[in-house]
Amino acid sequence: MAPPRIRTTSIKSPQARQSSYTKYFNLLKKFLVNPHHLGPVCLLLFLAEAVCNVLVIQNVRYTEIDWVAYMQEVEGFLNGTLDYQYLKGDTGPLVYPAGFVYIFSALYYITNHGKNIYLAQYIFLVLYLIQTVLIHRIYRITAKLPPYALILTTITSLRIHSIFVLRLFNDPIAVLLFYISLNLIVSNKWKSGSLFYSLAVSVKMNILLYSPCLLVAYLTNLSYTETFINLLICGSVQLILALPFLYVNPVSYLRGSFDFGRVFEHKWTVNYRFLPKHIFEHKYFHIGLLVLHVLLLVVFLPLLRRYLSSYAKLNVVTNAFKSQVEEEKQKKGKRALIKDKTHLEATGSQRRSNSKDSKDSQESFYEEKVKLQSRMSKIAQLFILPFFITNLIGVACARSIHYQFYSWYYHSLLYLAFCTDYSKPIKFLLLGIVEYCYKTYPSTNLSSVLLHGCHFILIFGVYRTMRA
Repeated sequence: MAPPRIRTTSIKSPQARQSSYTKYFNLLKKFLVNPHHLGPVCLLLFLAEAVCNVLVIQNVRYTEIDWVAYMQEVEGFLNGTLDYQYLKGDTGPLVYPAGFVYIFSALYYITNHGKNIYLAQYIFLVLYLIQTVLIHRIYRITAKLPPYALILTTITSLRIHSIFVLRLFNDPIAVLLFYISLNLIVSNKWKSGSLFYSLAVSVKMNILLYSPCLLVAYLTNLSYTETFINLLICGSVQLILALPFLYVNPVSYLRGSFDFGRVFEHKWTVNYRFLPKHIFEHKYFHIGLLVLHVLLLVVFLPLLRRYLSSYAKLNVVTNAFKSQVEEEKQKKGKRALIKDKTHLEATGSQRRSNSKDSKDSQESFYEEKVKLQSRMSKIAQLFILPFFITNLIGVACARSIHYQFYSWYYHSLLYLAFCTDYSKPIKFLLLGIVEYCYKTYPSTNLSSVLLHGCHFILIFGVYRTMRA
């Protein structure tokens, strides 16, 4: 009889354990620091956002601000009123374009004439999650942000969640449509992107702050004919949506929905609390901000053009490289298939050799894919940064910022901060101060001044980066 086997347990040496710990540490570091590995973090944050917002809806009291007024305004439209001067709510006359009317009319019916607030909150939760996916895609394709930065800013922002699911403003819907547009355009789907851009403008005209950059993007990436077609799409969407109102009273529609001279109430301002009311409401103050806005755009215009022109040129090269990689992948796949069929009855050693060759081929293709992703991310950065900085300039020069306007540019602030050459503590300090300013209610002289300071420090930092 054979002697019984003696079981032995292998004991790892301290060096082996240290090597194992080092391996796991490096893996963790890669997923927290390397922007090219942002995907898993985005997935976890998406799930966390879903759970967090459900808990907010279930446990935090809804605050009524504009929802009832929205429902009153669209109720007049649904009752047959097409003259904008007669569409009003508790907060005043309707001041949003036609797209707003149609979208909130749908919400009016879905939520039982606006009475089912609970359902409305969950609809806005879905919209928030869709926007999260869209902005995460931009972060991933640009590969600019380290994952840990996205984690920190996501878990520390309270105001942006309340704007979506506790206030039910129309601003997030406009911004959502814009991010759909931006994702389409960066994927070279210009006509669809133009369509959604115009739809975003039709909900709230703050999306026009992106229009200078969009025009430069058209002119640098498209032919004059294609630029005209895309501008025609933008204009046609506005015309078609507004046609019923324009037919009845075009003056009241244009004056109501695109009132560039609108005077906001001083009590709601976040950015100009330190100014006396009479100066805040003076027309020359408004003109001065408009001049400042134009001057900043003029200063940035050569940089925007250079970035977007470089994007257009490099995009052509990268697309050609991408096609070559795909073709090579298909050729290698066909060769491997033919080899497997030819050597079906080969020896075990030959099969192992073929398996090794196939593995080497896969590793080679993976390396090519990583290189392609790196090239694509650097090119995408040339496209995204001009849009985000153009919008920030517009926000910084706005006559008045309300709390819900934070949703206009919240998701771009982190990206802009990491496009500066400031140290990491300074970057997070700027983001923290902006969050503090929007959490301070009512606004104070200090919070207003700090908000302006953060805006222009970011603008200056991005200018230095783009000019380098």
